[in-house]
Amino acid sequence: MATKRSASSSNTEKKDVRKMKSGTPSGMESNPSPAAGGEATPNGMNVEALQKYADAFDPRLLLAKVSAGKSSQVYFTDETIFSQGAGADAVFYIQSGKVKLTVVSKNGKEAVVAILPEGSFFGEGCLAGQLVRMSTASAAERSAIVRVEKRAMVSMLHQDPEFSERFLAYLLVRNVRMEADLVDHLFNSSEKRLARLLLLMANFGQESKPVPLIANMNQETLAEMIGTTRSRVSFFLNRFRTLGYIEYNSGGMYVHDSLVSVVLHD
Repeated sequence: MATKRSASSSNTEKKDVRKMKSGTPSGMESNPSPAAGGEATPNGMNVEALQKYADAFDPRLLLAKVSAGKSSQVYFTDETIFSQGAGADAVFYIQSGKVKLTVVSKNGKEAVVAILPEGSFFGEGCLAGQLVRMSTASAAERSAIVRVEKRAMVSMLHQDPEFSERFLAYLLVRNVRMEADLVDHLFNSSEKRLARLLLLMANFGQESKPVPLIANMNQETLAEMIGTTRSRVSFFLNRFRTLGYIEYNSGGMYVHDSLVSVVLHD
C-alpha cells in the first residue's frame, strides 16, 4: 500500500510540474516572454529598473494598431474629459499636453489628485471593475487624448504580452509614486512638498530628460495639490525665486536643479 501511495504522489507531482510549465501564475514567472524580445519582465525589479523598463516602451506604437474601439480628440484648457460619477467604460492616453484629476467631496470641497504629463494613462480603473469614475479629468492645457474602449484595451492586454508587461510596469511605477506622495503629505513641511512637486513637474529625478521650464500654473491648484493655502504657496515661491531656485519668464517657470536642496534639507 505504501508503494502505491508513493507512486500516486509521484504522478501528482509530475502533473503539477506540467501544469506550472504550461501556465505559470502571474507574478511567479522568472523568464522573459518571447514577445518581450528576451528582456527581463517587471517581476523582481527594483524601482529604478522598473522605471527604465516602463520608459523604454512607446505605447503609441501599439495604440496605432488599434482600429476598432479607439478615438482621438483635442481638449482645450479646463475642458472636461470625463466627470466624477460618470460611467467608466474606457482607458485614456495623453498624446500631448497635461491632464488634471480632481475629486469633489460630499460637502462640495474640491481637491486636485494629480497633474498627469504627456505619455500617461488614466481612467484605467475600469479594467479592475470600476463602474463609475472616482474623479474628474480635465485638460490642464491644450491636450490630445486617445480614448480606448475597455473591451479593446482588455483584448490588447491579452493578445500582446509585451504591451501587457509594460503597462503593468507603468502602473507599478505610478503606485510607488503615489505612496511617496502620501509619505510626503504625512511627514514633510508644506515648503518641502511644494519643492518636490515642482521638481517632479520638471521631470527631475526621472529617467526621461528633465524639462526645467514648466507652464505657469494657478497657485490655488498648487496649494490644493500639496495641502496648504494659496498664501503659503505664494510665500514659498517668492522665497524660491529670491534664493535663485526658480525664475519666471513669458514661457512659464524655470526650475533649477538646486531646488532639490530644499527637499534634502532637515
